[in-house]
Amino acid sequence: MNSQIAVLDGVTKSYNGTEVLHPTDLGFGRGVIGLLGPNGAGKSTMLRLLATAMPPSSGRIVVSGHLVTGGIAERTAARRRLSYLPQEVGIPRRMMSFGFLDYIAVLKEWKDRDTRHREVIRVLGLVGLADRRTKRVSALSGGQRRRLALAQALMGDPDLVVLDEPTTGLDPEQRASLRGILSSYANRGSVLLATHQTEDVSALCDRVIILDEGRIRFDGTVAELIRLAEGQVWVGAEANTRALSSWRTGTGEIRSLGGVPAPGSRPADVAVEDAYLLVRSEITGATKIGEVR
Repeated sequence: MNSQIAVLDGVTKSYNGTEVLHPTDLGFGRGVIGLLGPNGAGKSTMLRLLATAMPPSSGRIVVSGHLVTGGIAERTAARRRLSYLPQEVGIPRRMMSFGFLDYIAVLKEWKDRDTRHREVIRVLGLVGLADRRTKRVSALSGGQRRRLALAQALMGDPDLVVLDEPTTGLDPEQRASLRGILSSYANRGSVLLATHQTEDVSALCDRVIILDEGRIRFDGTVAELIRLAEGQVWVGAEANTRALSSWRTGTGEIRSLGGVPAPGSRPADVAVEDAYLLVRSEITGATKIGEVR
C-alpha cells in the first residue's frame, strides 16, 4: 500500500438514489493510467472523487497518505499534492495568460512572488505558450486555451495529476507534445487521464482501465488488453459474416471485428480501439456496434 499514490477503497457514488459508481477498489502508483469508457460510464465521477471535487457516498479515498474522506485538514493536505483538469474549464477571457496562471498559483499557496513567477514561466514553456504569456485569453485559440488550462494542472509537480479529456481541441503535433510532457511524470508521480482517444492510450499509458455502467470491466496493461482481441480482427476483400463492425480502410481492404472470417481474409494486428470495442461488445451483448440485443 505504501507504493500507492492514490487509493479508492470500496468507493461508491449515488445521485438521487441511483448508483453511478458501484463499489470500487483501485490503487494508482507511478505511471500513466488511461481510463476508457463510453459517455455516462462514470469516468468523470471517478475523477472528481479523486480530485476531492465531491465526496463519495461510501468508502474511503487516500491521496499521498492523506485521507480525502476524513476531516478538512486531511482533505486540504491531499489537495496540496494533487492537481485536476476538468473537461470544461472557465478561464476569464480578459486575463492574460501569465496573469491567469499567477492567480492560480496564489490560490495554490505559492506565497513567494519570485518563486511563483518562475514556476508560471516554467509551465508556460512546458505547454508551448511561453510566447503567449502577455496575450489575453480571448486572443488564444481553443487549443491554446486548453493548453493553458493544462499548465495550471502541472504546477508544482503534484504527486497525482487527474485529467479529464486533456487532448480535446489539440492538433496532432500538440497531442504528441502533451504525451511527452505527461510521460515525463511516470517515474515520479501518477497521471490518471480519462479519454476517448485510444491512440493516446496505446502511445502513452502503462495501464488501462475500462469503466462501463459504473463498474470496472478491465484493469491491466495495454498489451494485456490487446491480447483479449487477438484472432478476432481480420482484413480482406469482404466483411466477416456477423462481424461486430467492419469498414473499408485506406488500402481498399475491409477490416472486420469478430464474426466468421470471410474467404481469403487474414488476421490483422490488433489496435487498442479494436480491443476496447470487443470488450464493450461483451459487456453490452451487442451483435453490431450501436446494436444491443
